[in-house]
Amino acid sequence: MMKKKHYTLIATFTSIPVLVILLQATSAWAMHISEGILPFPWAIFWTVLAAPFLIKGLVDIKKKNEELPSYLPLLGMVGAAVFVFSCLPVPVPIAGTCSHPAGTGLSVILLGFFPSITVAAVALLIQALFLAHGGLTTFGANVFSMGIIGSLAGFLAFRLGKSWKIPLFWRAFIAGVAADIFTYLATSVELGLALHGDEAAAKVITTIFVSFLPTQIPLCILEGVLTAGAVVYIYKHRPVVLQKLQVV
Repeated sequence: MMKKKHYTLIATFTSIPVLVILLQATSAWAMHISEGILPFPWAIFWTVLAAPFLIKGLVDIKKKNEELPSYLPLLGMVGAAVFVFSCLPVPVPIAGTCSHPAGTGLSVILLGFFPSITVAAVALLIQALFLAHGGLTTFGANVFSMGIIGSLAGFLAFRLGKSWKIPLFWRAFIAGVAADIFTYLATSVELGLALHGDEAAAKVITTIFVSFLPTQIPLCILEGVLTAGAVVYIYKHRPVVLQKLQVV
């Protein structure tokens, strides 16, 4: 009963910033890759590429929920955190998009690789439908960069840190940084491949990625600190949660 009450309280508090953001949405900040930026064939390509990952994520969520009853409330809380993290835009004018934290470093540590992709996709879909952040035609591309590549980078960084026996704080920090910066590397590749025109794609990709760095480097360090702080906080207060999730 106490656990249920505990999760209900946390879920309530984590849902408040989500509701505030939804209710205060009055203008579009062109977050993620904006609606209509990508040519139609590229939009279809990224959507088709992302689809199998989303399906596997749903299957894994169902399986984990059957194995661990507290998994679904945890997924809801982490999903709210990803939504809020990725709703803090810093405009990057020449790239046609924004810098922002991603949240996938935290989600992949706590939820696993494929569920983290699904959580990111749900956050991106809500933002596209209700906040004009990203878009429906660029949904697949945004899922690929933030959900798939961000989660993959965070997952590999955390696993590598674990195999090297790096302290938990630094493992989570590196995962948060990697998830964030690789999201923007993938976004640069998506934009560069689609929009390079007569210029060399590699040159355009490099230009876009470099344009992200002044805002993204401090943001990825901040995201690393937040990710590490959250994971260490859970470890100190509810270590059994991380043990059941096989995080530690």
